[in-house]
Amino acid sequence: MQSEKKDPSLITLREALQDPCLFARAFGKIRLRSYQAEVIRAVARSVLYRQGLTFVVLFPRQSGKNEVQAQLEAYLLTCLQDCEAEIVKISPTWKPQSLNAMRRLQRVLERNSLLNGNWMRESGYIYRVGRARIFFLSGEPHSNIVGATASALLEVDEAQDVEIEKFDKEIAPMAASTNATRVLWGTAWTSQTLLARELRLARHAQQQDGVQRVFIASADQVAAEVPAYARFVAEQVARLGRQHPFIRSQYYSEEIDGQGGLFPPERRARLTGSHRLLDQPQPGEIYAFLLDVAGADETTGTPATGENPLNAARDATALTIVAVDRSTCADPLLRAPTYRCVRRRLWVGTRHSDLYTELRALAEIWRPWRVVVDATGIGAGLADFLSRALPGRVIPFTFSTASKSKLGWDFLSLVESGRWKEAADAEQDEAGRLFSRQLDLCQYEILPGPEKRMRWGVPDGSRDPLSGQPAHDDLLISAALVSLLDDQPLPSGGETLIVPGCDPLRDLDRGF
Repeated sequence: MQSEKKDPSLITLREALQDPCLFARAFGKIRLRSYQAEVIRAVARSVLYRQGLTFVVLFPRQSGKNEVQAQLEAYLLTCLQDCEAEIVKISPTWKPQSLNAMRRLQRVLERNSLLNGNWMRESGYIYRVGRARIFFLSGEPHSNIVGATASALLEVDEAQDVEIEKFDKEIAPMAASTNATRVLWGTAWTSQTLLARELRLARHAQQQDGVQRVFIASADQVAAEVPAYARFVAEQVARLGRQHPFIRSQYYSEEIDGQGGLFPPERRARLTGSHRLLDQPQPGEIYAFLLDVAGADETTGTPATGENPLNAARDATALTIVAVDRSTCADPLLRAPTYRCVRRRLWVGTRHSDLYTELRALAEIWRPWRVVVDATGIGAGLADFLSRALPGRVIPFTFSTASKSKLGWDFLSLVESGRWKEAADAEQDEAGRLFSRQLDLCQYEILPGPEKRMRWGVPDGSRDPLSGQPAHDDLLISAALVSLLDDQPLPSGGETLIVPGCDPLRDLDRGF
């Protein structure tokens, strides 16, 4: 709109109260971006004209979603201050999400020159302008929020993290008797979320009457208006890969499958390298050991007579040896090493005392810079012995629901960014072929909840298609342990690099 280009000092009060974007410019000294402006205008119109529409808004991470929410709330409180108007805002958690939402609104109210301090905070979770109020509530499963009423607007922030049952039973009824406008804000995730369900419903209603209810922005739209955002997203894509679920959903607003095969053909294709398998280390190379430990039978000792570790019914201890390629550290976007798998070993039923002896012998040959060891359960003892034998080089890893989920996400990042490479002749090695079959069998399921946890691995009861024996994922887990190397400073003789952990899901909308 041409009026948006006006000097803020020339915007009249009448104009500002008729347009939330002009209101933000004139009294908040902020110009909303185009993808924000269309949302705030549509929602404000539905509220002020009592249209009672339901909107679904998907914004990428760090694109100003929370800023436009706060500007909308300040505008509506101002316009409705002579009415007994009530806005209810639900966040998936009280701390930090509801508290952060309150701080953002308070910051906007404090800066607003029209209000000039004429607002109040009540009971710790209510903000009031005149007779209009906004209530901030938690949508956590066990929160007690029954009885609240949204007479003007009901907002659900990060709706993909709010349980559907909670919404249907306790949240949606808040607007049932008042014809209040509803807005579900969030970022794309799986098709099983509340946000995805409401998105489908809003699209259907939109097709019926032609009134826009769905607003979806992608990283490209944000980048077109914010060059710094374009650089930020480019770095994330280089680090995680364009097809990583986090990149697709959190930045490009693309819904992902909630379950299925973790390594489809297009992802498998990214694994192929040009190097060859090695029988012994090469001069000048840096190596690391990745060890997934199986439970051992201390009474029977080494594998049962005639048992082939590559064709065994029992879980195996799996060792993956990788070469650390530092050349990609110079890449301005990656700034991290690439890992090339050069050898695999398997042991079935081997006593841990014998296994320790063999691993020490291998360490004497390969001189690994780091040894990542599964220290869960019985593996703790082996990890401790190796730590004493190889001081400063052993990284113990304990499996839990949370740690395995993170390991899976981190390994996907390596694969998608091209930083895990299989040997060109990997399929000529029996262990390499077994690893390939484990990739084929690996399944994943994204669990509900804001933690975005992933359950992944070869499902219990799976059968190896070649041997017919029960299938395992020991080689796959061993490979995934490479993710822990990214946090380690590179050895002397090369550039020291520390790659800090990054949570692509944290809600750090930077505002303006």
